[in-house]
Amino acid sequence: MKSYRQELWFNVPARMDFVNVTPQVQEAVQASGVQEGLCLVNAMHITASVFINDDEPGLHRDYKRWLEELAPNEPHSRYEHNRTGEDNGDAHHKRQVMGREVTVAVTEGRLDFGPWEQIFYGEFDGRRRKRALVKIIGE
Repeated sequence: MKSYRQELWFNVPARMDFVNVTPQVQEAVQASGVQEGLCLVNAMHITASVFINDDEPGLHRDYKRWLEELAPNEPHSRYEHNRTGEDNGDAHHKRQVMGREVTVAVTEGRLDFGPWEQIFYGEFDGRRRKRALVKIIGE
């Protein structure tokens, strides 16, 4: 069995945004040489996520609005976490809702998606360098 590891690095200029990482993940699958297996992609920071959905701008705007309604950034006093000197209590909640990782089947050396599926890195406390892990295992 083969195993391959790669990190994807981000510095998202906005506090909250989504980055389509599907092309980079597919490149990692090709570099791994795995033809049949699994690909895990996970955020390595507790204020970021990785999720699968459609690459449609209206949906992304809807997500941002919905997440801000669920866990608004302000007032900062809303979150006990922010009493530690942080200002990202909302980002932890947004990450919890959107999830830490995704796993995608690899078939014939390609990510095996359903219609419209793409992989996204979700940033909820941006403006600094963060990373996601891509781990591929298989034959």
